[in-house]
Amino acid sequence: MISINDIKGVSVGHASDFSGVTGCTVILFDNPAIGAIDLRGGGTSTRQIDSLLSHNTFGKVHAILLTGGSAYGLDASGGVMRFLEERNKGLSVGYGMVVPSVPTAVIFDLGIGNGRIRPDARMGYEACLNAGSPGVEEGSIGAGTGATVGKLLGLDHATKGGIGASGYKFENGVIVAVLVVVNAFGDVLSQKNGEIIAGVRSTPHGNEFAGTVNLLKQGITFREDKSQNTTLAVVATNARFSKSELGRIANIAQTGLARVISPVHTIADGDVVIAVSCGEAAGDANLIGVVSAELTSNAILRALRHAKSMGGIPSASDLKAEEIT
Repeated sequence: MISINDIKGVSVGHASDFSGVTGCTVILFDNPAIGAIDLRGGGTSTRQIDSLLSHNTFGKVHAILLTGGSAYGLDASGGVMRFLEERNKGLSVGYGMVVPSVPTAVIFDLGIGNGRIRPDARMGYEACLNAGSPGVEEGSIGAGTGATVGKLLGLDHATKGGIGASGYKFENGVIVAVLVVVNAFGDVLSQKNGEIIAGVRSTPHGNEFAGTVNLLKQGITFREDKSQNTTLAVVATNARFSKSELGRIANIAQTGLARVISPVHTIADGDVVIAVSCGEAAGDANLIGVVSAELTSNAILRALRHAKSMGGIPSASDLKAEEIT
């Protein structure tokens, strides 16, 4: 399978604390990448995304960090910055120093496992040390360790989420690949028949799904843990694009979330898609965007397919004991 690691100069590393049920995932770039961001959720938590914004002149990034721990997890980016500084990677600011650009986005996973344990600088550095292995490990690892989906009735009714990857290589050598952390408020639906394959369960110990949209229509309202959700995605390609074009790619890629997550982009979600250009190949932004949307949907389903029951939250595979498509 084609994955983000197949793009020359790009590597992915995970760090996990399985006792605390949290972790982080870093994407490292050998050479500075151009990036852009599309924010759709109503409750995002980020750090150093300035270089991704359309109005910012400096658009290069040296790494991207996806992490658990809610706002506390933003501390993990300090470890990534230290790793890069030690290798003299970053924006040269004079005085013999560099300042790495490490856009960081978090998911809320404090309610599962031990919420007092959060990704920190040590874990961010560890994720960098773990980068470079062939392929990308998926499921309940890295930033996907504490991810869950379907939380309208609370975490005790939820299903385990995770991290997933998907990619495609065109005949001309252009690669587009997606990495997704699935921690959605809503349910995840099958692309084959539209049935719920992971989401809010009718009872804490049951394996039947109640349907988030149905519950909302019945008048069920958000609980106090309403902001504990987010789906994060990174789209990477070895084709050369401007920041404006990457913004459009990220925008189109967001439709991949809407195809398999329902509801999506709610005030209870922090949905973010970051698109990065890591090469000089010629590419068509519209085509890359369309394909990245498809890959985003696939990566979401792969995250659930590889997720494991953890922290008292069952995985979709354990609930249904069948292939997730």
